[in-house]
Order: sequence, then structure tokens, then C-alpha cells
Amino acid sequence: MSNFNRSFFRVFGFLLLLPALVIGDCTCENEAEDRNKSEALKYKAVGIAAILVAGAIGVCLPILGRFITALHPEKNIFFIIKAFAAGVILSTGFIHVLPDAFDSLTSPCLNENPWGKFPFTGFVAMVSAIGTLMIDAFATSYYAKSQGQGQHIAGDEEKARENGGQTHVHTHATHGHSHGSVLIENSASSELLRHRVISQVLELGIVVHSVIIGISLGASESPKTIRPLIAALTFHQFFEGMGLGGCIAQAKFKGRVVASMALFFSLTTPVGIAIGIGISNVYNENSPTALIVEGIFNSASAGILIYMALVDLLAADFMNPKVQGNGKLQLGVNLFLLLGAGLMSLYLIDQT
Repeated sequence: MSNFNRSFFRVFGFLLLLPALVIGDCTCENEAEDRNKSEALKYKAVGIAAILVAGAIGVCLPILGRFITALHPEKNIFFIIKAFAAGVILSTGFIHVLPDAFDSLTSPCLNENPWGKFPFTGFVAMVSAIGTLMIDAFATSYYAKSQGQGQHIAGDEEKARENGGQTHVHTHATHGHSHGSVLIENSASSELLRHRVISQVLELGIVVHSVIIGISLGASESPKTIRPLIAALTFHQFFEGMGLGGCIAQAKFKGRVVASMALFFSLTTPVGIAIGIGISNVYNENSPTALIVEGIFNSASAGILIYMALVDLLAADFMNPKVQGNGKLQLGVNLFLLLGAGLMSLYLIDQT
């Protein structure tokens, strides 16, 4: 009787697992359901226009702070907007880009060796975050050292002019005053350089995943998939643009550089969609090459975005003396950080 029970449960267990074995594995083929190429093309055209306009408005609003007093980087509203935008960027990295990278690099369409034996997604994200930190630190350090050499030369010249007695006392006081001025100027210069490094690295991280998202949308021929994705990406590009625009405004680039950075950001996703449309007939999102390329680039992008959002956007602003000394502003930036991250997470959950 016991042997019969064992046999029965083995057969019963196999029957329970059979549906999962049949339908649970990846077929590595694109599904043909809900495809309508002409209707999908109309939605893609609308998406290109909507995302382009939303991105351009988002990135330009903080930049216009030089002309609009309310959007000046020193105003309270600017800190609140940046906190909301940083929440959007942080949610994009954790909730959207990183899980997509995990899905790509752990797909059953890839060979078990090596993709199933090592957590490449987390590894690439970690390396990209460390690389971002190194670029940030080395660039600032290099600039500080070059400025330090200039200080020593200036100090030697001051000492050469000193001739003792009353003249020495006077020049020493003058030297102290000049030294203080130099320190203030160097501090401001280092802060400016940091903002410039932040804005350029942040744009790099945004551009990488924006192009990949655009290609995925452009290659899709399912209106059911495209419709909600356009709404999510429009929202996403607007507030991500505001975060980037805030960094560009603080970097105080020349007009030509500002225009090129804003234009480059605005065009990345629309260009990605156009590329996706062009390759839609030959693109297979489940091919090993596509999965590996998307997975690695998404992992790197996620590492950059998470680092930049936490360290260079949130930590820098939250520790700013103006925020630290104003309880209401401190409460406001915390609430809007949670609001930005929460709303973006809800948008992304709705797309899954």
C-alpha cells in the first residue's frame, strides 16, 4: 500500500508540474499576438512627438532659472523640484532599469554557462557605480591639485615682496586677506567643477537607458504594449529632464554647451524609437545578442543612475546648509523625494 501511495504521489506531482514545464519556459520567439503594424506606427509617431516635447520642456525649465527668478537654483522651489526629479531617477534605476537587466541576463534564451552561473547584472551595476565614483573623485582631485600649485606660486610671489618691519606686517595682513579670498574662490571653483562632472555623467547614464527604451518601443508592433509605455515615458522624460536640467543650470556652462546637452537629452529617446522602427522587421528582442547587449547596458545605466541620484543629487542637496537650516524645506524635499519615487514606481508597476 505504501508503494502504491508513493507511485500515486509521484504521478500526481508530475501532472502538477507538467503545465509549468510546458508553458513556463521561454520559447525565444517573438509573440505574434495583438500585432498591428499600421496602428502601432501611428502610436509611435505620437510617442516621438510627446516624448520629445516633454523632455525638452523638462530639461529647459531649470536652465531658464537665470531668467525666471522663481526657478533660480538658490530658491526653495528648486530644491523641491530636484528632490522630486531625483526620486523619479532613483525609481527608474531600481524599479525599471535594474529588473529589466536581470530579466535579460537571466533569460533561459541564454546559455547556462556563463550567464546562469554568475550574477552579471549586479556585478556590472556595482562596477559602473564604482567607476562613476572614481571619475567624480579623480576629476575633482585633479582640479584641486592644479589649483593648489597656483596657490603656492602666488604665495611665493607674496613672500618675495615682503621686506620686513612695518612693510612686512602690512603685507602679511594683505597676504592673509588674499589667501582667504583665494580659498573662497577655489572652493567655488571646485564646487562648479563638481556640478559639471555630475551633469555630464548623469546625462551619460540617462542617455544609455533612454536609447535602449526607445529602440524597444520602436521595435514593438503591439499597440497594447505601446500605448501605456508612451504615457509612462512622457512622464519619465519630463521629470528626468528636470533633474538633469537642474544639474546643468548649477554647472554654469556656456550657452552653446547648455544647448547641445539639452538637445542631446531631448533627442535620445525619439532617436531610439526611430531606430527601433527601422529595425523592427529584423529585430528579435529574445535573441542572445540583443539580450546580452541590453542587459549589460541596462545594468551599467542602473548603477550610474542609482549612484548619481543618491550621492550627487540627494546627498548634496539634503546636506546643503540652506536645507539643513530650514525645517519646512527639509520636510518638503523629503516628501517630494518619496512622492517622485512613489509615482514613478506606480507608473512602472502599471506597465508590468
